Amino acid sequence: MQSRNPVAKKSKTKKASVSANKVAELAGVSRSAVSRTFTDGASVSPKTRAKVMAAAEKLGYHVNHLARGLIHHRSGIVCIIVAELEAPHQAAIVEATTRELQAMGKVVMVLTTAGRPENVASALRQTLNYRADATIVVSGSPPSSLIETCIEHGQRVILINRDDAIKGPHFVLVENEVAAKEACLILKRAGCRHLALVSSTAGTPSLIARETAFLTAAEQSGLKVSVARAGPTGYGAGADGARQLLAASDRPDGAFCVTDLIALGFLDVARVEFRLRLPEDLCLIGFDDIPVAGWLGYDLTTFRQPVREMASHIAKVLEDEDGMENLTTHFPAQIVWRKTVRP
Repeated sequence: MQSRNPVAKKSKTKKASVSANKVAELAGVSRSAVSRTFTDGASVSPKTRAKVMAAAEKLGYHVNHLARGLIHHRSGIVCIIVAELEAPHQAAIVEATTRELQAMGKVVMVLTTAGRPENVASALRQTLNYRADATIVVSGSPPSSLIETCIEHGQRVILINRDDAIKGPHFVLVENEVAAKEACLILKRAGCRHLALVSSTAGTPSLIARETAFLTAAEQSGLKVSVARAGPTGYGAGADGARQLLAASDRPDGAFCVTDLIALGFLDVARVEFRLRLPEDLCLIGFDDIPVAGWLGYDLTTFRQPVREMASHIAKVLEDEDGMENLTTHFPAQIVWRKTVRP
């Protein structure tokens, strides 16, 4: 007698997709009526719409927006490329921009370029593979040649805080140079005479712009500046920069850190390891105004990047079918006064 397996094998069947024709048949309307029901702005009577929607819900019908978009050479996909998604400021830009784009009905793909250099090229090529309508580059990493490739393939490209000398993208720039010069003047007015510039080894366009403008302003004011670039952009670079600069016999009495994360590392080491009081012994200014900068333990004076306003502007650029390429939009970085600078 042949033994039987006590566990019955269930056949796996794939549920067939429901066509618009089946919805039309069940609703008792034409195929075009179904199409108009699911097309924004199309003319369809309330009675017909109700019948179509009821039939679609019963059958589990969903519109294939990607296929529909490709017919009109639009996928509705927008790619956001970012180098350091864990960095608070970049995460804030991605979050705000994603909200704006989703409200427009766009599908957002976030691609990270962290790690090896070839990841940058791979991320940009994915935007082409998915036929993205547009690519937003938050990262300072992708080379101009890859950005030009996206443009050549018909993509709209928006670059945030990059000023590449190429035609086609829309540039969204924070006024880094203006803010950095103001930082120097604020420290000078606070009575600081030996300044410190604390940056990183990243060398991105926005950081270089802040560094150059601050050093130029200090030279024009006749102020001495010590510079520290102690590693990748982050808390550790600020902490190591503080150890390098504050251990000197002529340590600085005022410091400008090109990001808030760097400033927080600098501030902690200054207080804990060197027992300095802020702002009595040392004045400190950051850049970005990340949430932690406002915590009571830091209360960091810094420059705020207008993230929400930038995200709203990006959405408007992509909403404009006529295009706004080859334009540059500048946004001011506003000083946020807290308690790390003497009044």
